[in-house]
Amino acid sequence: MNRLIEVLRSPYGTLLPWVGLSVLLLGILWVTRSFGVDSAELQLAKLEREWLEARRAHQFHLEARQAKKDLGQVWAALPDERDFAPLALGITDEAKRNNVTLPALSYKTESTSISYITRGILQGTMTGKYEDLRRFLYDLETAEELVYIEDVDLVRATERQDQLLTFNIRIATYLKAGEASVGSSQ
Repeated sequence: MNRLIEVLRSPYGTLLPWVGLSVLLLGILWVTRSFGVDSAELQLAKLEREWLEARRAHQFHLEARQAKKDLGQVWAALPDERDFAPLALGITDEAKRNNVTLPALSYKTESTSISYITRGILQGTMTGKYEDLRRFLYDLETAEELVYIEDVDLVRATERQDQLLTFNIRIATYLKAGEASVGSSQ
């Protein structure tokens, strides 16, 4: 005890309580930083990661909902497989209305990699005047049914045929097969 009183009476002795207080405050600061701020920063980083994951999951959910809605619309627009032959007859009738000759339009179906969807292909030759052919192709492209003109090739004529042109045409569509109901409940 005498030693402590002697140290306090020395010229730098008055600084010892301040140094002690500084050390004490530094210790409190270190403890607060270690257990309070650092853990709060770690928890904040964890919560931010969880929020980003939740936001991504929510965005994915919204995109999936929109995709399901879009798929339902596409599914509703697809003709049934049993409607393929009438579709071919409708295309032939449309050709007649546009003064286009479409003899021997063949049609077949192919399987696809998508369940309950088949691909219908119609192909043959069409003959007519340029204006009539153009109107017929426009009517096909703007029809309510989902039909795609995949290929149109001009057939070389050996003789002039009163301005008649002959083309090979290939038309495709996609058809619902089976009893699937995609996107019916939203």
